Amino acid sequence: MKINCRSGSGGSGSWSLFRDKLNSKGGPDGGDGGAGGSVILRGNEQLWTLLHLKYKKHVICDNGTNGGKGRKTGKRGADQILDVPLRYGSQRSLRPARCCLRSRKDNQTEVLLTGGRGGLGNWNFKSSVNQTPRYAQPGEDGLDEWKVLELKVLADVGLVGFPNAGKSTLLSVVSAAKPEIADYPFTTLVPNLGIVKYQDYQSFVMADIPGIIEGASEGKGLGSSVFASHRTEFYITFFGAG
Repeated sequence: MKINCRSGSGGSGSWSLFRDKLNSKGGPDGGDGGAGGSVILRGNEQLWTLLHLKYKKHVICDNGTNGGKGRKTGKRGADQILDVPLRYGSQRSLRPARCCLRSRKDNQTEVLLTGGRGGLGNWNFKSSVNQTPRYAQPGEDGLDEWKVLELKVLADVGLVGFPNAGKSTLLSVVSAAKPEIADYPFTTLVPNLGIVKYQDYQSFVMADIPGIIEGASEGKGLGSSVFASHRTEFYITFFGAG
């Protein structure tokens, strides 16, 4: 799922000098700006797919507000939290490197895009040689990046067998998956996944593996390309063995 993430910009610090009816020349009292909102990933064990993010292409966080007089810190921008599946280990794909989401517990979070820091108010810059600084620090700009969220689904059951043994047909019957089915060998070129439901609202993931022929371990057919690029962690049911 490709989404555009925009973290919030930090608020500017305030330059202010304390004044009241009893003190016409007070010291600096400008507050710091609030930090911008961040985009956060949160593990959710109730989710299985990234479908809920399909129509949320743009994730925009609020900016932090500016600091105020009296050393008042600006309000922090609201974060945007994206719930992601946890069961099969969701991962985030960052260009050029890939970084796995370390969250493995429900409600555990990880920052995907950090918001800008708030600027410092002028009271931070006072010194013995500059007792009334009339300047403050601006806030940092937020980040605007495209992120690709990938859901790494590990199959619980794999269907392994000769071409045209009926593996894709079985998967289409027991699950809602719609793999291509035809009467010629190697119709399935990449593994197809389907969720199979059974009693008490439970389910497991079944994988339809491309057909394997004699000598596949030596590179014949699709054996090497399939098993070299796909991690096989499932119970195997063999079809078409006679």
